[in-house]
Amino acid sequence: MENLQSNTNDLSFEKVWLMFQETDKKFLDTDKKFLDTDKKFLDTDKKLNKLEQLFTSQWGKLIESLVEGDLVNILNKRGIQVHNTNERVKGFRFGRQFEFDIIAENGDEVVVVEVKTTLSADDVKEFLEELKHFKEVLPRFKENKVFGAIAYLRVDGNCDRFAERNGLFIIRATGNSASIINAANFVPKEY
Repeated sequence: MENLQSNTNDLSFEKVWLMFQETDKKFLDTDKKFLDTDKKFLDTDKKLNKLEQLFTSQWGKLIESLVEGDLVNILNKRGIQVHNTNERVKGFRFGRQFEFDIIAENGDEVVVVEVKTTLSADDVKEFLEELKHFKEVLPRFKENKVFGAIAYLRVDGNCDRFAERNGLFIIRATGNSASIINAANFVPKEY
């Protein structure tokens, strides 16, 4: 006990202040190391995000190409005799920015195709909203019959049936082609 009191008495204000300064310096060094580590993680996150965006973009283009390659054939089999397709039609008109993945047409009829890797109910809802404004943003088609189609590789739940109930063709991308999977008696909605 005597030894403990002796050590306590040896601590002067100056000694305690020096100990605080040393501890503070160690905290600052540790903070700097954490900041450097955080910066490295942020840089890595940015690089990973760029790679993910590149992969997603390229994957989407691959699915679009797969669908577009068979589109004329599968629509012709369903009685819509299209002969021309355009990919990634985009622009800005009347305060609206628009982008349509594929447009197939024959001068009288137009099929607007939204392509998704994984189709969700929100995708269907957004596309239905875009179709409402199709003739407004692309007035060259205002005299045409316009139909919609959703193409996908995978589907969440039953949202493909939701799309069908809303009059959309459902196109399933498979292997090296695509096919319409609506019932044979399906009648598409005109937009």
